[in-house]
Amino acid sequence: MLGTDGFVAAFGAPAVFMAVLAVAAGGFAKGVVGFALPLIALSMLGSFLPVEAAVALLIGPTLASNVVQGLRGGMQAARDSLARYWRLMAGLMVTIALSAQLVTALPDRVLFAVLGVAITGFGASQLLGWRPVVRPERRGLAEAATALVGGFFGGIGAIWGPPVVMYLLATGVGRVEMIRVQSLCFLAGSVVLTAAHLRSGVLDAVTVPMSAWLVVPTLAAMFLGYRVQDRLDPVRFRQVTLIVLVVAGLNLIRRAVF
Repeated sequence: MLGTDGFVAAFGAPAVFMAVLAVAAGGFAKGVVGFALPLIALSMLGSFLPVEAAVALLIGPTLASNVVQGLRGGMQAARDSLARYWRLMAGLMVTIALSAQLVTALPDRVLFAVLGVAITGFGASQLLGWRPVVRPERRGLAEAATALVGGFFGGIGAIWGPPVVMYLLATGVGRVEMIRVQSLCFLAGSVVLTAAHLRSGVLDAVTVPMSAWLVVPTLAAMFLGYRVQDRLDPVRFRQVTLIVLVVAGLNLIRRAVF
């Protein structure tokens, strides 16, 4: 692939094939439930790449997939969602910009362990019947907390989806709106993360071309996932979303331990 010689020289040709599989798996899951691209892909990429390189490769696929998904319902629907959730998105962008500078300073095992335990615990508890509810009068505080936690992990690990998904599930938002808001939040964070990692050096001449090429398998797999999503009723959609959260959390714990 044009421009990927530096990546092949640094990590080997098999790493290219594995990276394509990783983003395709994440893209398919994103098409089905609206998130989990970084969760799944980072878990797979982290098994054969340094965490900095894994995060860099996800930038292009994350940015492109969120543009496509955020606009799936049209521009007007995207504007309406932005008007309702702009505080959450703004908070994510600020926190991601600040925490992205820590990606090369904090031990990745600790990060994966903390996030994995939190995600797994939330998803499993909801599958067992716990249904937290965020009341309208407390949504401002809940959005601020979501932005802080999600933005912190987004900056250091390109993973800010689970806190956003947890918040939206607790507010009881419908499936279509939930996926659109997720994607807009992810898009806002992706733009900031791209700029932050261009500055931090995580995105460089080796990782940028490969990240751009990985957009293709990501979008192809995501459109396949849409075909599954469109057949899911609201109850089944929620169950599948929680199962994906639990599996992704367990994968992060595995990465931390092994």
